Amino acid sequence: MIKVGIAGASGYTGVELVKLISNHPKAKLCAITSNSYMGKSLTDIFPSMRGFENLICEDLDIPSLARKIDVMFLALPHKISMKHVPTFLEHNIKVIDLSADYRFTNAAAYESAYQEHSSKHLLNQSVYGLSEIYRDKIKTSSLVGNPGCYPTSILLPLIPLLEKGLIRADGIISDSKSGVSGAGRSLSLSTHFCETNESFTAYKIGNHRHTPEINEILSIQSKQKIEITFVPHLLPLTRGMLSTIYAQALDGVTEGKIRKTLNSYYENEFFVSILDKNLYPAISHVKGTNRCDIGFYFDEKTKKIIIVSAIDNLLKGAAGQAVQNMNILFGLDDHTGLNSFQGPL
Repeated sequence: MIKVGIAGASGYTGVELVKLISNHPKAKLCAITSNSYMGKSLTDIFPSMRGFENLICEDLDIPSLARKIDVMFLALPHKISMKHVPTFLEHNIKVIDLSADYRFTNAAAYESAYQEHSSKHLLNQSVYGLSEIYRDKIKTSSLVGNPGCYPTSILLPLIPLLEKGLIRADGIISDSKSGVSGAGRSLSLSTHFCETNESFTAYKIGNHRHTPEINEILSIQSKQKIEITFVPHLLPLTRGMLSTIYAQALDGVTEGKIRKTLNSYYENEFFVSILDKNLYPAISHVKGTNRCDIGFYFDEKTKKIIIVSAIDNLLKGAAGQAVQNMNILFGLDDHTGLNSFQGPL
């Protein structure tokens, strides 16, 4: 049985991790931490979590935690994780970090989007946790940088097409939309109900922190420099994410070749579905699951490929993929503990 700890259990991603681990047949939740709610039970924070009264938020005391866990999920803000990760590794505790602190191999790229990195020496040890792409590296790692939600929805459809040389490296555009839970539980005017309800808006155009993350992974996988245009939008719903991606096909590319490439790339992947022709993903079809649905349209006249992908931002975009990475780390099937529908209809 895998002994699990969750830091930041009082956040939206943290509580999703609690639900997943509590129902996982091969894992046991042994500790949760929360700086804001130390000493309180999970039921005090989330009244819907009845039955978890004995699960008390404790201090992030690593020597104490190390005596009772095998792996730690860090659902903490950027910069906070990097303070703790080196000590966890010194205590031989595997870490799955859901912040951006260990998603980059290039420290300068991280620092340009976030802040100075205090443990750069670990960036070469960490593995980017896009499960379907980096499974073999994840298997032998002790530190996984779980991907961002927007990057997950964009990278999964684009990587096969770039690797196989079906699309141009320049001019890629992703028009992406997310539910409000992607901003976390912290209060802000932009995510206030009165601001988001019956509204739809773009934000952080040209300077969203996920852009360098997307560019770095696409560049590594395609072995050429990639700089996409990424425009995020806020939807007036709680959870879910949909990306519409535009790319230019190279000469000789056909609809059939695109479909064959995507189907072949993901044919053995439990959580990635390539939809049939003329079918496109919907947020409601993936909400509460760890799936990524992908559909596309190929314009024969303009040679434009229009790809649509959908995920649940709190699951495949965060907690679900983190548990998928835990499964890989400990030699389990990817879908162990992730088969059931987690969210409301």
